[in-house]
Amino acid sequence: MKTTIAILRRFLPGLALILAEPGDSLTIYRLGGEDLSVPEAANEEGVDFVQLFWADVDEDLFGSSHQLETSGSLTPVRLDPSVNLTPLIRERGGRIQLNNSYGWQDQPDLDFLFDGDYDTAFQGVRGDQTGSQYYKGIWIDFAGLFPIRRVVFQPSPKFLNERFVKNYVIGTNDGDIRKRGTREYRHSWRGGKFFDFDVVYNVTENRTPILDLELPDIPIAEMLVESPSGDWEIAELEIYGDGYAARANYVSNIVDLGGRSSLGDLTWSGSEDPGAGIELSMRTGDDEDPNSYWRLTFRGEERSSFDHEGKPLDRRSYNRLEGGEKGGIAPDSENWEFWTAPLDFALGRSGLVGGKPRRFVQVKADFFSTRGSAGSSLDVLQFEVSTPPVASEVMAEIFPREAQLGETTAFTYKLLPRIQGDDLGFDSIQISAPLAPSSVDEVRIGSAVLSQGEFDVSPYDGESFSVHIPRVDLQSSGELIEVVFQSEVFKVGTVFSGRVFDSEKPLEVRQRVTEGDADPLVEGNSLSVSPTTVGGRAIQALIVSPFSPNGDSVNDVLEIEYDLVNLSGAVPVELGVYNLAGERVAAIEIDGTGTGESGRFTATWDGREGNQLQPPGIYLIRLKVEADEETDIAVASVPLVY
Repeated sequence: MKTTIAILRRFLPGLALILAEPGDSLTIYRLGGEDLSVPEAANEEGVDFVQLFWADVDEDLFGSSHQLETSGSLTPVRLDPSVNLTPLIRERGGRIQLNNSYGWQDQPDLDFLFDGDYDTAFQGVRGDQTGSQYYKGIWIDFAGLFPIRRVVFQPSPKFLNERFVKNYVIGTNDGDIRKRGTREYRHSWRGGKFFDFDVVYNVTENRTPILDLELPDIPIAEMLVESPSGDWEIAELEIYGDGYAARANYVSNIVDLGGRSSLGDLTWSGSEDPGAGIELSMRTGDDEDPNSYWRLTFRGEERSSFDHEGKPLDRRSYNRLEGGEKGGIAPDSENWEFWTAPLDFALGRSGLVGGKPRRFVQVKADFFSTRGSAGSSLDVLQFEVSTPPVASEVMAEIFPREAQLGETTAFTYKLLPRIQGDDLGFDSIQISAPLAPSSVDEVRIGSAVLSQGEFDVSPYDGESFSVHIPRVDLQSSGELIEVVFQSEVFKVGTVFSGRVFDSEKPLEVRQRVTEGDADPLVEGNSLSVSPTTVGGRAIQALIVSPFSPNGDSVNDVLEIEYDLVNLSGAVPVELGVYNLAGERVAAIEIDGTGTGESGRFTATWDGREGNQLQPPGIYLIRLKVEADEETDIAVASVPLVY
């Protein structure tokens, strides 16, 4: 069945609902990487694998690909400096048009510019009024932003020294409509098009029949070649580029998961070379259309989301409206999440966004490249979901919302599960925390306080700890669950995110809780904890242990513990050992990075600098932190005795 699903989805992606297997605990979706072997986890019983393909972009499923190669990996289109782009403009979705003072048109004689025949030419003479002069403007839209480097043109060889272009303007722009009206060269011709360009060449007395002109080192979206009408001709207009498309983008088809699903992690692989990059984002939703559509009723400024027959507008019925009736398309914020902010591509992993189980997933990738870059590639995207979810929704919040930085605080983690239909239920709560909790004191379900034997706590794994409780199912849906634990915070906005899961089904995705009002009797509705005071020192504590490196295995190593608070990110940190004369006798390595963030850290010193054991005496341990606004220094003394 797994192979069947993969093949059918390759050719019939709309059958996702029919082919879904709600009983599966886990489904792995992979986009790209079709030459890779099946993920190892897909060999487990109850795990399904679905292979999707970059090239299967379907506009009916809201997919799109622009200026990308989609074979194997996603990579921006690369321009070959030896290939004339002019004959390729239209087949790549671009336009080349002429203005003859009557409007912009695709006139047949434009084809002489790129027919490969130097004996046929585009004429500069105005056919109907040869006695009057006007400008012939050739407008080229490349349908993207490209590193265009050269433009070449000349008359046919038999008129090489007679009919060459003597006066011309060449302008370019990057297609950014926000700059419209600010560029040097502006035109508003008949035909409704308005253009403005940065002038690259403005020549009034050209004496060179064959023009081979270099263009500036900036990406180009549009080009204008303009000259007064006259006895000139262009046999071939050649345009050459060199490098990757400056901008390219991909939007996947909407992937139908077959039913409401717990959303797992999104992982990816690819490369970002210097001067190039990828901005990756995602969204999830509840229906197959992420947009809402509006119709103008012509009753003032009134808009309606229904058609003339009172039916909700969808994409098809919206497209059938008369042009003047179309009132716009907007994101469907009721049924879909917004696109996430760009993910950190270097991490290669992020959780699928969704405040609750969702049925539909979509991802997009925006590429950018600069001249000389080796480009970027997106090789594989993969994500995991579980269908059906463990719960329709689990609302969660933490109390109190404020705590003293670096001090132990009793927190209550509150969850309100809503379980219905075929939801599976759960028996475990995973809570992310900056440190291992010093204790989990109490667990309450509704009005019942669980005894120590009725709940269990899994050890802190460096990121989170888990509390195991009696199963929460349809019978206990809607009962408030409270976990009381002791912990510390070290920075503004520490988030205690959470997941719920079934410990008897380890392959299942652990479902994220939804931040919100789990308990109307407390204020906050958040999983974020802030300090009671903001500002002050970055170093909260610097603690050293007794130290006597005499080889008796007791206190042979100096243990150093320090707390950093309220830092916005990684900052430079120095830890050194000094004698009483103020001379540094040893540098202590900090995780090999020389930086630190808000949190609790440890370091050690063996009493040596290199292989030399330092003499007995009083030493100073000096911690220096280049905080966001100022430098903070803390010093602790330690006696070194044998």
